[in-house]
Amino acid sequence: MNNDNNTIFGIDVDLICNFFLNTERQGPGSPEVTLKALSFIDNLTKDSLIADLGCGTGGQTMVLAQHAPGHITGLDFFPGFVDRFNCNAGKLNLQDRVKGIVGSMDNLPFEEESLDLIWSEGAIYNIGFERGLNEWRNYLKTGGYIAVSECSWFTEERPAEIHNFWMESYPEVDTIPNKVAQVQKAGYLPVATFVLPETCWTEHYFAPLAGARELFLDKYAGNDTAEELVKFQHYEEELYAKYKEFYGYVFYIAKKIEQAK
Repeated sequence: MNNDNNTIFGIDVDLICNFFLNTERQGPGSPEVTLKALSFIDNLTKDSLIADLGCGTGGQTMVLAQHAPGHITGLDFFPGFVDRFNCNAGKLNLQDRVKGIVGSMDNLPFEEESLDLIWSEGAIYNIGFERGLNEWRNYLKTGGYIAVSECSWFTEERPAEIHNFWMESYPEVDTIPNKVAQVQKAGYLPVATFVLPETCWTEHYFAPLAGARELFLDKYAGNDTAEELVKFQHYEEELYAKYKEFYGYVFYIAKKIEQAK
């Protein structure tokens, strides 16, 4: 799943973003899971600087802002998401300390060692898990935290259909122990790891997509690519129902530590 050529799964990124513009969350998650991950982070004050990378429309960001002190910058490459993000912040009267900006995960607009927390729910895959861990570390203060959710295997082996789907889509999918090892190798102390509940997929992701599909197909009536995208979403849902014991999203929370010279 990369957008190097402005496509994901061969589908135009702008079209995908327009589809997800009508959803509160653009991937599996829930307010409860966001708060659980936040509970492992203990360094935040009113002066803390937080970045939510790949923020989308800010479903998780607004939960963070309502339960954590500090100033939050949400970053996403799609202007439509950022506009909706800032609108949502204004509706919740959070605009004084929550701001969305258009930007790229691989060229962050922050000073090095300036951030207390980097957050990214279901979005680090855009540049790759290991690359994200290594590059984003430069922007964290020593003792700062990173909290990301990432698709991971629950078993060492799995059926060919789901294995091949993910290997074609995102070859960095790996087992939880291997992901934790990558976190540690990148210069972090692993603090907590937990699997997102099934409801994060069924209730908070797939169920709201039904309404989004209707709006999307009405807007792009007769567009073959739009219809293909909706078919793909259905296929993704079918795969999860069939193979959910083999994979899912996992939250990884870790603290930046000094590395030996």
